[in-house]
Amino acid sequence: MKNSAKNIFIISGPSGAGEDSIIDGLAKFMPIERVVTTTTRQPRQGESEGNPYYFISKEKFEEKIAENGFVEYARQYNDNIYGVTFDEIERVKNSGRIGIWKIEYKGVETAKKLFPGIIAIFITVESLSVLEDRLRRRGASEEYIKERMVYTKEWFNHTDIYDYTVTNVENKLDESIQKTATIIQKHREENGNKA
Repeated sequence: MKNSAKNIFIISGPSGAGEDSIIDGLAKFMPIERVVTTTTRQPRQGESEGNPYYFISKEKFEEKIAENGFVEYARQYNDNIYGVTFDEIERVKNSGRIGIWKIEYKGVETAKKLFPGIIAIFITVESLSVLEDRLRRRGASEEYIKERMVYTKEWFNHTDIYDYTVTNVENKLDESIQKTATIIQKHREENGNKA
């Protein structure tokens, strides 16, 4: 079933590229509604249902998979599963706001098949060493960084699936936010939305 999702924009990039910082920056001056991912991982301190994830058991997740309830899902590190439900996409589509969907490249491929015309923005950095440095500053373990770098190199082989690329240059976050906002605004205006 193919649907329109013209008010939803994909923001996607490897760990450390700054997608969340850009999304937080957009939220300061644009009416955005995040697409909330469902996960089987345990909530961390400060997290709650819907912020930043919907938390469910592996059993419930597997049931939803069997019912074709997910637009996309992926099994990730520590055997956790992450995915976005069709119900969540409908919620955001009907919100009257600008939908922001943060997903990894495999999800982008699926989303573009299901929602023709959805715009995908790739957030990247100047080099892999910048990503490594950002992950280290977050306190990530060397094992985690090594694993993410392997996955990131694979990710860079799939950048052709994106409509736009924004390079989030170190210490120039405001420029990256503005470039992303300009892309979103351009497409909203083309679709008759000025907000």
